[in-house]
Amino acid sequence: MRSLDTTRILRRGGLALALAGALAASPAVAQGQAAGGAPAAFTTADLARLCGPAADNANAMALRPACFAALVTIGQTHSLYTTGPRAQRPIFCLPDPTPALDRVAADFVSWAAANQQHSGARAAEGVLRFAAATYPCPAAPAARRR
Repeated sequence: MRSLDTTRILRRGGLALALAGALAASPAVAQGQAAGGAPAAFTTADLARLCGPAADNANAMALRPACFAALVTIGQTHSLYTTGPRAQRPIFCLPDPTPALDRVAADFVSWAAANQQHSGARAAEGVLRFAAATYPCPAAPAARRR
C-alpha cells in the first residue's frame, strides 16, 4: 500500500475538530478521558466499536449515527482535498454506485478486526487505510513519451 498522505490532509483539513464535534454526544467517547480530564485519543478501535456494537448492547441504535457521522465526515473531507483545481491524489476511489453506509460500516468493522496493528491509530487514519485497501483507485495511465 502506498504511503498515505493522510497526516498532511488531516492537519490542513481540521478533521479532528469536525470529528470531535460529530462524536461529542456519543456515550462511548464521552466516557473516554485521559488523565487530567483531557479527552482520550479517538482511535480506529474506538470507531470500530461504534460501528459494530454487540447486538445485546442497549446503546447500539444510539451509536449508529456517531459511526455514520465519522465515516461521512472523513469521506467528505477526503473529497474536498481530492477534487478541484488544487486537488491532491486521492487515497481511495468509491465505486459507482456508492456503497450504503451500513455496508461501509460493516466492512470497516471487519477490516479493523483483521488489521489490529492499526487499532491504536487515530480513527481518521484507520478509515483512510481501510478505504484505500477496500476501494483502491485505478492505476493512473503511464505518461506518454515523446
